Amino acid sequence: MPAINSLVPSRFLTLIAHLVIVITIFWSRNNNVLACLPVSYTPEEFSSRDTELVVALSITLGLFVVELIGFLSGVSMFNNTQGLISIAAHASASVSLLFFLFEQWDCSIYWWIFTFCSVLPAFIEIILFIAVFGLKKKPL
Repeated sequence: MPAINSLVPSRFLTLIAHLVIVITIFWSRNNNVLACLPVSYTPEEFSSRDTELVVALSITLGLFVVELIGFLSGVSMFNNTQGLISIAAHASASVSLLFFLFEQWDCSIYWWIFTFCSVLPAFIEIILFIAVFGLKKKPL
């Protein structure tokens, strides 16, 4: 199988791996919230950090929906550039989020991972979606 044809399953697998890790962080976010707080904290601080993490994870899930719609509708399924960007972003997100989960990194690091590994491929997906359906252009 040529390298170009293997982008589609690789992209799907890295996207799903990233999704599973985000859902896992949702389920076990208590430990990550505690890692974001000082040794002595108030319930308000805990609630604030928990809400911040829930919002970040919720936006991430929304961006997954955008990417999956674009991918499964065929808009970007065979676009090699988007495939490579998506594979690189989601593979690095999967590795980074595993460290975030197991090493209990600070919550501010999640925003960096979110920006480069979730927003970037979703933004490109939206641009392709607009180009294909709004401007009636053939995907690249």
